[in-house]
Amino acid sequence: MAAPAAASIRERQTVALKRMLNFNETHVKNSTGEPVWKVLIYDRFGQDIISPLLSVKELRDMGITLHLLLHSDRDPIPDVPAVYFVMPTEENIDRMCQDLRNQLYESYYLNFISAISRSKLEDIANAALAASAVTQVAKVFDQYLNFITLEDDMFVLCNQNKELVSYRAINRPDITDTEMETVMDTIVDSLFCFFVTLGAVPIIRCSRGTAAEMVAVKLDKKLRENLRDARNSLFTGDTLGAGQFSFQRPLLVLVDRNIDLATPLHHTWTYQALVHDVLDFHLNRVNLEESSGVENSPAGARPKRKNKKSYDLTPVDKFWQKHKGSPFPEVAESVQQELESYRAQEDEVKRLKSIMGLEGEDEGAISMLSDNTAKLTSAVSSLPELLEKKRLIDLHTNVATAVLEHIKARKLDVYFEYEEKIMSKTTLDKSLLDIISDPDAGTPEDKMRLFLIYYISAQQAPSEADLEQYKKALTDAGCDLNPLQYIKQWKAFAKMASAPASYGNTTTKPMGLLSRVMNTGSQFVMEGVKNLVLKQQNLPVTRILDNLMEMKSNPETDDYRYFDPKMLRGSDSSVPRNKNPFQEAIVFVVGGGNYIEYQNLVDYIKGKQGKHILYGCSELFNATQFIKQFKTGIQVSIDSGIEVPLFCGFPMVLLSSASNH
Repeated sequence: MAAPAAASIRERQTVALKRMLNFNETHVKNSTGEPVWKVLIYDRFGQDIISPLLSVKELRDMGITLHLLLHSDRDPIPDVPAVYFVMPTEENIDRMCQDLRNQLYESYYLNFISAISRSKLEDIANAALAASAVTQVAKVFDQYLNFITLEDDMFVLCNQNKELVSYRAINRPDITDTEMETVMDTIVDSLFCFFVTLGAVPIIRCSRGTAAEMVAVKLDKKLRENLRDARNSLFTGDTLGAGQFSFQRPLLVLVDRNIDLATPLHHTWTYQALVHDVLDFHLNRVNLEESSGVENSPAGARPKRKNKKSYDLTPVDKFWQKHKGSPFPEVAESVQQELESYRAQEDEVKRLKSIMGLEGEDEGAISMLSDNTAKLTSAVSSLPELLEKKRLIDLHTNVATAVLEHIKARKLDVYFEYEEKIMSKTTLDKSLLDIISDPDAGTPEDKMRLFLIYYISAQQAPSEADLEQYKKALTDAGCDLNPLQYIKQWKAFAKMASAPASYGNTTTKPMGLLSRVMNTGSQFVMEGVKNLVLKQQNLPVTRILDNLMEMKSNPETDDYRYFDPKMLRGSDSSVPRNKNPFQEAIVFVVGGGNYIEYQNLVDYIKGKQGKHILYGCSELFNATQFIKQFKTGIQVSIDSGIEVPLFCGFPMVLLSSASNH
């Protein structure tokens, strides 16, 4: 966020991957200048790390002729080296040993996403000995790449098995100490890999009595142990100081999802967050279903099978980079403008073509011809660029149209505007019951999200009589009340611990109906959709970061714990030794994050000259996935009293004695 002074985390992880694909050397080509041809074997974890960073074409340029999953049926290719990129799990190691026994490849370059244990390394050595393949195992490396980079300034811990570190997993009332340790170790392992790749040892701040604190304590210990072991420290020499954070150490702010449950449920208005909310979008790829009309058949009309199309929204896509944080109406307008400028260029090429067919020898035509030849030559040379432009326009027309269908069908503009008013404590222009009871406004889930935001944001919970009335309206609208039951308990405990998060006090201002803004010939029929303009307001996560990064004194963050892994003796203090504001910071949300918070941080840092922020989270979910965790994870049996969600700002002392029931 803001142009980094040096390599972003995305570049650093990409460089590490390319080095690995070059047999862990900087650049390998054979005598003819061709890359060395090889196969890449990865597991699902490895696939998820590589796919947002390297395209198939880039892999091919690096000599990867085949990329296969470790646990698929693979034929022997005895004269080709194989690069493995996998997690050091029991079953992966077994399968690699089997490959050695079956002599599938010429040589083996084994790369582990996360550090491999001594005992598993011995298993591989024994298998290599038994298969007489010791000389073929060329290299074994720990890569410390156990995290997924989605943007220059955003990363997520995992996509596979994410339920193991989900909000639900951390807040299950029946979780045991050992299970909790496992969850925390998984998160800490990935964060450790992140800092190794970044080449920086952070100063850590976290809130007390939350899962974030457990992560902080463990991460501090792990970094401290690695720094102590001078011979094997991963933070010395080449890696350190070469990165984005060469002048000053970065700040790592660990926050717990429970500090703000309203934002992940919020209906949003910016392009990237909307795509994530209403479409199938993960690891930078959006999958769209396109229905292809009705097929005529003798038996009557049968709807055709839906075509599935997927598009990659990558940093190479300039339109996406420029507009992913823009309000949706602006995006629709920009797509339209791009389309018109493309059509103008296309018409120019056609016009030149027709002129080139000029007959007659008169002077005017000849001079015109030579003039146009130059023009045509330049038009032809810009053709590839023009075609790429056309591809991106088609892509964004399709994606934006799919988003617009959801906005119109579910009245998402109304929800967004109303929720913004609730969260910023502005007076509401119509009653909440009216929206819940309106059969045309949104799905049952939209109504539930709106009500939960109202419930979470209310200073005073509604009276029992009012609540019954709301519950009846929600049930009539087809809502499942389980999430409300959970949020009720969460609010009761959060209240014991601290005041509810405030969401700033500015609000959106409607700009009248969009149809007036959009030019008449537009592809996007936006009638009836409000053209809402966003005002910058800091969400709780951004506000916490601002306090800690700028060293502001604020009751919200004054008692945050302070860890410095480089200090010889770990001292438990909330008194920072460093009194200067930080230039670089990483915000990490334990329990899951979303694009709304990410965008809010991006907008916040735009106004801060020379400062950079990275946003990370244990998993990335949209509101649908988040609500599902309330339903499945924390089922509440109302008769048997209240089950307690584990972390809601309780002091750790209470937790450790109560977590083993």
